[in-house]
Amino acid sequence: MGNIQVLPEFGLVADPMVGVVTTAGASLGPVLEQVDELEKITDDIVGMLSGEGSFLSSFPNREKSLVYAGSVTAIWYGIAVGLLIAGIVAFALV
Repeated sequence: MGNIQVLPEFGLVADPMVGVVTTAGASLGPVLEQVDELEKITDDIVGMLSGEGSFLSSFPNREKSLVYAGSVTAIWYGIAVGLLIAGIVAFALV
């Protein structure tokens, strides 16, 4: 039985008897480079959850930019919700 081509541009084939994706004489170098790039991006996205650190596509010396942006956003949402509740209470008393 033959192999099934998975990604012909990278030379990847699947062996249906074993169930493994392997190379058909080509190198896995381009695939591994893309995986390394995706790992850097995912580490950057997970790092955004803490709000600290330098990010891949940010300018230098902006390590705490997400902390400050989150604080300002929370303040504005707090003001908006507080004014909404105060308005509802004020109109309920009238």
